[in-house]
Amino acid sequence: MYGYWGRLLEVDLESRTAKERSISQDVLYKFLGGRGFAVYLYTQYVPELNVDPLSPQNPIILATGPLTGTQTPTAGRATITMRSPLTGTIFTGNAGGIFGALMKFTGYDALVITGSSEQPVYLYVSDEGIEIKSAEDLWGKSTKEVTKLLKDRHSRASAVLTIGVGGERGVLFSSVLVDGERGFGRGGVGAVWGAKKLKAIVVKGRKKVTVADMERFKQVLYEADKSIKQSPLTSKALPSMGTSYTMDIAYNAGALPIKNFSQTEFEGLEKVDSKGLKEGPFIRATACWGCPIRCGRISRDSDGNIGEGPEYETMWALGPNLGIDDIFFITKMNHLCNEYGIDTISTGGVLAFAMEVTERGIRDYGLSFGKKDGLIKAIEEIAKREGKGEELALGTRRLAERIGGNVKEFAMNVKGLELPAYDPRGAKGMAVGYATSNRGGCHLHSGYTVSSELFGLPKRVDPLMSTGKATLAAKRQDDSAAEDSLIVCRFAGIAITMSMWSRLLSAVVGEKFTADDLSVAGERIHNLERLINLKLGFDRKDDTLPGRLLREGEGDRKIDLEPMLEEYYSFRGWDENGVPTKEKIIELGLEGLV
Repeated sequence: MYGYWGRLLEVDLESRTAKERSISQDVLYKFLGGRGFAVYLYTQYVPELNVDPLSPQNPIILATGPLTGTQTPTAGRATITMRSPLTGTIFTGNAGGIFGALMKFTGYDALVITGSSEQPVYLYVSDEGIEIKSAEDLWGKSTKEVTKLLKDRHSRASAVLTIGVGGERGVLFSSVLVDGERGFGRGGVGAVWGAKKLKAIVVKGRKKVTVADMERFKQVLYEADKSIKQSPLTSKALPSMGTSYTMDIAYNAGALPIKNFSQTEFEGLEKVDSKGLKEGPFIRATACWGCPIRCGRISRDSDGNIGEGPEYETMWALGPNLGIDDIFFITKMNHLCNEYGIDTISTGGVLAFAMEVTERGIRDYGLSFGKKDGLIKAIEEIAKREGKGEELALGTRRLAERIGGNVKEFAMNVKGLELPAYDPRGAKGMAVGYATSNRGGCHLHSGYTVSSELFGLPKRVDPLMSTGKATLAAKRQDDSAAEDSLIVCRFAGIAITMSMWSRLLSAVVGEKFTADDLSVAGERIHNLERLINLKLGFDRKDDTLPGRLLREGEGDRKIDLEPMLEEYYSFRGWDENGVPTKEKIIELGLEGLV
């Protein structure tokens, strides 16, 4: 089988056993790999879908795609799927670094981890098999400490996935870090690992992925590389400024949320924008495996510590979102979140919410917008679930429910997931995208319509226009699901068309795929996730936005969500309640899966 191994590794942490299982080619072609294949596997391993996210019955599914480990640009990523303890939805995320490629080189397309261990363990997976090892000596250590210890123990050429103290203590937005730097950040995947007493996974493989038509593959690869070099975004902006350049663009468009989405003006912006990062903490650029773009940043924080980041979302979440204009201090908070293994977007979201609750005199968390005092301690308390961190570790939605009253109006989340760094009042496609994203308030699973609305790629659309944005979001959601299944970076997808991705896939696997085939596969994946969420109790009432976004905004900045939802449901072939019709389910070949 070209591009795939046709094998997955199933690990039972309770019995400490592992077995290989074969994967049919039909299933792989139907769901592509990565996100799609992992969501399909979820339906197979959790026939009773409504499982407690922190129970042994909630599996951890790691998957690669057919392009992973090939010379395809940015094809070094991996995806993770499980039910989220933060949102309660089916949850899929992906991360860069080198883990995806090295996992693929072990000879498996996916790892499915079930059950729970009584004692802390870690997995060592190589092309010779798997070992389940004690992690007693690793428990309580930071992600960077664990990464160093395990690389020293096994190989510097290995890749390490690990949780930090946040995952161990069950922080509902804890993350899983790749080599202590890049994260499966959102949704509390780290808490699921912690509940299973799974501290880390080490992978080291040497098996090479075979390509069906190497000559054809090289021809299309040349075109793909050329497209990346010709795009101003992937050839100039991202290599020179990283994702921080987005700060400038979003702010100028009035789409950068300030102080918990309450303002759009921030006088200290020049201290924390792309220039502020480059002239301040920035040391050098870095890249994930197989990536020619090099958008990563290595930076020095206010204590002199060096690490990866901060990226745009983190710069915003821990900067203007909190009223903070000290880029070195923001970098310090970023490094601290990474070491503890907690998501920076959700951390910034819950801290901003706590600041507003405090300033309104509702409850005192000792935090104020624009003040650095107490922030480092708050992050430490969140990770350890101590003091006020016991409440903040619940996430914005649950914290708002605990406080009561009308605070949910400014608890900035969708389906429990804290919103990222794009104010949908300044980019209307993100409004319907956030509302309908299967994993909650996510810029990537929303369809990332800002690529057209703010960056003008592949062509510019009016960011304040509502008409047609639902269709744009739906189309981009489908294409994004396909990209997440191949599995490649969203930035490369701005330069490389779906037609080019399909030709690369065809050359690798030896079967013809068209751009339409990939879009349909993406639609199939998005609909399957929707069906799972419906089974879990989500429905149209959950396809909404925080009250602040719906009620605060004038003129062109006012969001009228209902007409966009109606357009979205109609385009998707769903009924008026947002349920895929029987005809749509049959059309996509999803009957019997949920």
